[in-house]
Amino acid sequence: MLTIIKERLLQLVIVLFFLSLFTFTLMKLAPGDPVFSILRADEVAATTADEEALRKELGLDQPIYIQYTKWMYSIMQFDFGSSLINGKPVWKDILERLPATLELAAGSLIVLLVISIPLGLLAAKYEGKWIDHISSILALLGASIPAFWLGLMLIYGFSYRLGWLPTMGMGSAAHLVLPSITLGFGLAAIYARMLRAGLLEVLVQDYIRAARARGVGEWRIMYKHALRAALIPVMTVFGTSAGSILAGSVIIETLFSWPGLGDMAIEAIFKRDYPVIQAYVMISGSMIVMVNLLIDLSYTWIDPRVRYVKERIT
Repeated sequence: MLTIIKERLLQLVIVLFFLSLFTFTLMKLAPGDPVFSILRADEVAATTADEEALRKELGLDQPIYIQYTKWMYSIMQFDFGSSLINGKPVWKDILERLPATLELAAGSLIVLLVISIPLGLLAAKYEGKWIDHISSILALLGASIPAFWLGLMLIYGFSYRLGWLPTMGMGSAAHLVLPSITLGFGLAAIYARMLRAGLLEVLVQDYIRAARARGVGEWRIMYKHALRAALIPVMTVFGTSAGSILAGSVIIETLFSWPGLGDMAIEAIFKRDYPVIQAYVMISGSMIVMVNLLIDLSYTWIDPRVRYVKERIT
């Protein structure tokens, strides 16, 4: 276990290094100039001397490799700098908005689990029956419908027409319902089909036949034996979907005016606020790598056979 943690932490360092290099380079190649954005935000006439003075103050007149070295040194001290627009430390904005993004991610994860696990179990149990066909249709819809379109339809139906749920903002649990469904439905439908496929593969294994021969109930076999084994490949793919949840939250937060990191990133992109954009990319990358680390560690809990194999290899 400690070996796995050390390997993943080393991978985290390597990934973050290349991510920082890519992000910094991309910001430098992006069109626009943060100096002009700051001066326009002040709404005062600026001379060339003012531009040069501000550029020097921000350190943008130095060679790129020096700018990158200073920025990386600050990042290693968990100092993301200050916003070029409002001068506020970036980490304060992140701490203010991170709980909202985590709340939305948790809500979408609940939607994913509530839909995918029961639907996958029922589709595998009743293969070829009507519930299996419904699962196929939902998977097709989930893969085909864009998240922003689904969100608009949910707003129109449940907010505008029925008036059951609020349209925008963050406050009560009711505000979380529509964004969570919008973000989690597409993945839930797809994971339900993945779980069904995994269960059908596991249910023909010899140890499942042995359990049936001992008179173990069918649903007990599904939950206690087959589900755990079928979750391994699903969890592996879920690690890659963590990025989809974070990337999708940018669109969903904008659509529902959800005050999270995605909404902050969109605002920073329009204003060319480079420190905020760089901090968002670095934090998102770190979260994705950490999610994959937790998934690797969860394998031994989901299926004890994984622990046995790793012990024999080591």
